[in-house]
Amino acid sequence: MTPRTPFPTGLETAQAWGTVIAIQANYYLVKLMEPEAGQPLLCTRRTRLKKVGQKIMVGDRVGLEEIDWPSGRAAVMGVAPRQTELSRPPVANAEQIILVFSLAEPPLEVWQLSRFLVKAESTHLQLQLCLNKCDLVRESDIQQWQERLGQWGYHPIIFSNVSQRGLTTLQSKLHHRITLLAGPSGVGKSSLINRLIPGSQQRVNTVSGKLQKGRHTTRHVELFEIPGGGLLADTPGFNQPDLEILPSQLIHQFPEARPPLEAGQCYFKDCLHRGEPGCAVSQNWERYPHYLKFLEEALAEVPCQGTPDTDTGLKLRIGQAGQKYYEPRLESKKYRRDSRRSKHQHLQTLYPENSPGGTLDITDLDEGL
Repeated sequence: MTPRTPFPTGLETAQAWGTVIAIQANYYLVKLMEPEAGQPLLCTRRTRLKKVGQKIMVGDRVGLEEIDWPSGRAAVMGVAPRQTELSRPPVANAEQIILVFSLAEPPLEVWQLSRFLVKAESTHLQLQLCLNKCDLVRESDIQQWQERLGQWGYHPIIFSNVSQRGLTTLQSKLHHRITLLAGPSGVGKSSLINRLIPGSQQRVNTVSGKLQKGRHTTRHVELFEIPGGGLLADTPGFNQPDLEILPSQLIHQFPEARPPLEAGQCYFKDCLHRGEPGCAVSQNWERYPHYLKFLEEALAEVPCQGTPDTDTGLKLRIGQAGQKYYEPRLESKKYRRDSRRSKHQHLQTLYPENSPGGTLDITDLDEGL
């Protein structure tokens, strides 16, 4: 387990502290972070946490009070600052992502794999790609995939839940860390947890025979304790994750395109790497069409700066760092100044006898208004 460290100021009075491993309704299952800790505690949270808008997530380190050891209950009094925070899946303090795909049943789809890799890279967590069901394909196919993915910048762990090949190597990556297990449905994530963590009893399902697609089995996020130390989160599988990446940051999620960018060889800082003059990113790499497709999606998601929202009276702005915010939209008729030409026309209507060529100085009247 993770060694105990002091809580930050404001949580020193906690009787104990632990990690939230599951959330159901308004209850939190907290695993104490002491080596000799027993069963998790079922906890509620203090009302003041709700009043100040403090959200509790799976993976949060929390301080506990009013612990009733016989009944296994306690109350959450505070949340320690988070090292990392993900919104989808909602997990705090995760340190790495184990991205699982299968070599067969369902077959490995290049575009889907690329999309998952880009999404995982955007979290800035350490990423390890793993390929399951190697017992269903030929060794030559495995070698081809390893060479191909190596050109992408990844060195996958090849494993099988059935033959147990590669499981020892995979398990060594999980010790004493909070790990997210991600990937599309049907690739064997729940079966892998049942293999690594005896007694977890994760529900598994078969692959659709007609479409060769996985069926959803995991419906919520939960952390499981790994024998020997560490926590593993099985996240709900989904086939097309939303990228939600700024166009300017998308190219950095492709390891094979990073070297010239890190050397600062692009002529323009805002280059989108679509063949612009002075662009240092080559177009001769396998996933370049993927980049262009994902870039098209990212550009479509960026709204026009200053476009008014007529329903709310607000307009969306995009800051220099890419953050989005709203500001009130001024009503043009109320705040716009009248032009000098309109003022002159109004004066000519009031004083037709003093139209241009007359004796009245329109400029003086204009300054007196």
